[in-house]
Amino acid sequence: MQLQQINKSRYRAHLNKVIIAFIISFALLALGIGQALIVLISAPGADNFWLNVFGVALALMICLSVINQLKHHQFMHEVYYVWRLKQQINLIYRKLKAIKALAFDDNNTDAMIILTFYYQACRQLYELDDNTITLDSLNREQDKLAQHLQSLSLELNASQYDTSLLNIV
Repeated sequence: MQLQQINKSRYRAHLNKVIIAFIISFALLALGIGQALIVLISAPGADNFWLNVFGVALALMICLSVINQLKHHQFMHEVYYVWRLKQQINLIYRKLKAIKALAFDDNNTDAMIILTFYYQACRQLYELDDNTITLDSLNREQDKLAQHLQSLSLELNASQYDTSLLNIV
């Protein structure tokens, strides 16, 4: 995955529209399917809890399926990019302790590329989501990596990152 420049206001506007559309669609479908099942299957005076649960589950599957089908649409570009970015950050975060050890203790270039990508991806995500609280600690970590790279006379950038690099851990 490569980092891309994302228009923050467009991302937020599209994300809000997707969230609102999802919630409304999900609620209407869950109610509609649940009621349709009750009318079609239920006996008068019967407990309809499981029919409603099935309606909710079916509505969720329909909504997620529609989002999955639309994820490559131009309107969803920013939202889908940030979703994939969060996935990559999460993949790295799960192995972060081992990656840091490889980067700083073993001077592993691949680990340093992963950290370079990770810190830049986190910065982009924090700025898009207005999460400025953690930027100070991110700056410290990024500075520590920059000093380490400078001490090794290495110039690395996030564009060198590929998910396959995570196989080092």
